[in-house]
Amino acid sequence: MRKLFLICSLLCLLGNTSLQAKEYTIKEIPMVHLQDRTRYVSNPDGILSESAVSTMDQILYQLEQNTGIQTLVVAVTGIEGGDCFDFAYRLGKEMGVGQKERDNGLVILLSTDERCIQFATGYGLEGVLPDAICKRIQSRYMVEPFGKGDWDTGMVEGIRAVNGYLDGSMENIGAEEEEDMFPLYIFGAFFLGALGLTGLAVWYQNRCPKCKKHQIQRISSRTIERANGFITEETTYLCQNCGHTFTRKTKSSDPNFRGPRGGSGPIFMGGGFGGRGGGGFSGGSFGGGSFGGGGAGSRF
Repeated sequence: MRKLFLICSLLCLLGNTSLQAKEYTIKEIPMVHLQDRTRYVSNPDGILSESAVSTMDQILYQLEQNTGIQTLVVAVTGIEGGDCFDFAYRLGKEMGVGQKERDNGLVILLSTDERCIQFATGYGLEGVLPDAICKRIQSRYMVEPFGKGDWDTGMVEGIRAVNGYLDGSMENIGAEEEEDMFPLYIFGAFFLGALGLTGLAVWYQNRCPKCKKHQIQRISSRTIERANGFITEETTYLCQNCGHTFTRKTKSSDPNFRGPRGGSGPIFMGGGFGGRGGGGFSGGSFGGGSFGGGGAGSRF
């Protein structure tokens, strides 16, 4: 009996070790598009079925042909660090997903161990596919199937919804529900409050510090510092009521400053992402798009 117990324990230990999910780094994610420009879905662990991958590849290929938007979909068991947002963002940035001049890349990451679905958008796509829409697509089409372990349905329906929203064929996705408007009401209240405070600050600033009358006149101005994209100016004012003269310093952005723009991913030269030139199965390339902090994530 004791020997049998030891054998069972050993088998369980070996089983747990063999079933331990791989935690992928950015560089370990297979870039299938670089070998075949018609493929957009990286599925190294076989989480998704071949038919689901084929369906999504076709949808995303057509999406790029219609809109120019470049998409990378990744489905893995685990990721290094466990932070889905950071991983998806760095994946898009380091791979340069999206056209360089338009920054219209989209990364969709599914990690089954982290139980997360994450969208990350390039700078140029943040206004086209806002965070609220990303979240709504995940909530409506993906989270429930994922919670049941139905990866195919969640991913395919989510990709269909993304495609439908971006090409305009599923406008109802953007229909706001009453509870969705509440954050906008809060934002509007804060905005109006901030606007009122700004107006009050301007009102106080445009009066004489000595007699408190609003009869000051600007008589001279000079630049005293220009650094790091900002200009510091010293302006002299004269109060026409009491004759008091005083100076104020202001700091503003420098319109002539041309600092380096960060965030561009590397450019991989090839047959062109989305297949302009080359055969039907020739390698593609990522366009070198830049990524910001747009997108949304959900747990299931």
